[in-house]
Amino acid sequence: MADSDHRRAIAEDAVLRHLQNHHEIADSLLFAAQAKLNPDDIANAIKSLTGHRYVDSQEITKETWLLTEEGKTYAVHGSPEMQLFLSIPQEGITKDELQKKFDASSFKIACAQAAKNRWVDFGKQLVTRKIQHVDNDKVQTLLLRIQDGKDNVSTIDISQDDIRALTKRKLISLQVKKGFSVTRGPNYAPQRKKVATDLTRDMLQSGDWKNLEFKEFNLNAKGAPTEGGCLHPLLKVRKQLKDIFLQMGFAEMPTNNYVESSFWNFDALFQPQQHPARDSHDTFFLKVPLTTKELPEDYVERVKRIHESGGHQSRGYGYDWKREEADKNLLRTHTTAVSSRMLYSLAQDCAQKPFAPKKYFSIDRVFRNEAVDRTHLAEFHQIEGLICDRGLTLGDLIGVLEDFFSRLGMSDLKFKPAYNPYTEPSMEILGYHKGFGKYVEIGNSGMFRPEMLLPMGLPEDVSVIAWGLSLERPTMILYGIDNIRDLFGHKVDLGLMKKNPICRIGLECD
Repeated sequence: MADSDHRRAIAEDAVLRHLQNHHEIADSLLFAAQAKLNPDDIANAIKSLTGHRYVDSQEITKETWLLTEEGKTYAVHGSPEMQLFLSIPQEGITKDELQKKFDASSFKIACAQAAKNRWVDFGKQLVTRKIQHVDNDKVQTLLLRIQDGKDNVSTIDISQDDIRALTKRKLISLQVKKGFSVTRGPNYAPQRKKVATDLTRDMLQSGDWKNLEFKEFNLNAKGAPTEGGCLHPLLKVRKQLKDIFLQMGFAEMPTNNYVESSFWNFDALFQPQQHPARDSHDTFFLKVPLTTKELPEDYVERVKRIHESGGHQSRGYGYDWKREEADKNLLRTHTTAVSSRMLYSLAQDCAQKPFAPKKYFSIDRVFRNEAVDRTHLAEFHQIEGLICDRGLTLGDLIGVLEDFFSRLGMSDLKFKPAYNPYTEPSMEILGYHKGFGKYVEIGNSGMFRPEMLLPMGLPEDVSVIAWGLSLERPTMILYGIDNIRDLFGHKVDLGLMKKNPICRIGLECD
């Protein structure tokens, strides 16, 4: 028999034998002390006996004030304010001399309490008594009364003001103990019967089962909780978004390169080399490898020309484009770098065969050197979608966005004009966040500029509409989370994954 089972058996026997000669056990805590048994063993025995109706029990609560370590010191030596008062001679004493009699912390407390009680006067030269005698160290008296066990919460005769004062000074703390009052139950017996839990072959063959008492099965008892993996809200919404894109006929772009060259990340998108986003304050540049070695040279030359002098009815930016800037490696700041590669590849296919419309999407991590706050992180996930076809307009873009977000359950959208170096016209996408009680930016969109598309080699009558958003923003809206750090990063509560509701497509989560 395990030690815990043995102790419980002893405790059960003590309870049952006591009730054989007494009507009740008024307080299991006192009973345990008198029987010299562990109160927890007695409590576990009573719970077990109650479950089998040997006894009936009622839970009782006892609240008692206990002295802290500091309170025990004051109870023995007196309060620091009284010690300070007694250390001051009739003629007074300098503060420096008085301080030598105490340690720094107790001296500070003593001065504050003595001044509060108006016992002493702290003059410029001397510390003197304001009164000649203090008849009683009230703090010590109260602490000794509590220490002697005369006062518990139910019978205390100390005023609530005194209790609050002692508690505020952290001299006492409230101890809460839970026990039981116990009486005989309908199945009471002086000794607990051994209950069989299983019907065995030997019992059937010998006939012993006829004289045995079997344990009742509680068919309403809950089973042990199953342990299993749980998906993070970001993974749930990512899967939902991917399904939406696939339902709308989009193909997924390869996004396995976190490291990208400045050329594909910026230059190919017609973003000038002096743009603030290309500064180290906004972008993470790599030291090793510092630069890329593989770029399509003919395309690089066309991009250089469109930046410096324009073309295709554009004036360009009119600056000296530098190859060394385009060669720099970085952690990609957006998945549009992947889009530029895909569109360039599509343009090369157009040279071999007729143009065919395409719909692409990607969902993956991007990195920006941003200050972290409740809505921004330096590392997050970006969702991007684009449609490449002839005759596309801004109206097509708005229609696709409304269809896309409505499938997520986000139908309250607004659009407002915006600026992007590589799209014109451009729009911000705003969605209503119930937690914030206002519209928040959830994405950006626009039509890729001819200065980006034509150097790739795409036909002049082909347009591309595109949009991008973070994965975190719509997840926050769907799950009612108002701080992005509660969703992604090292501060995330892992319990969130088990407790969060299941979001379904087309339904907003409460």
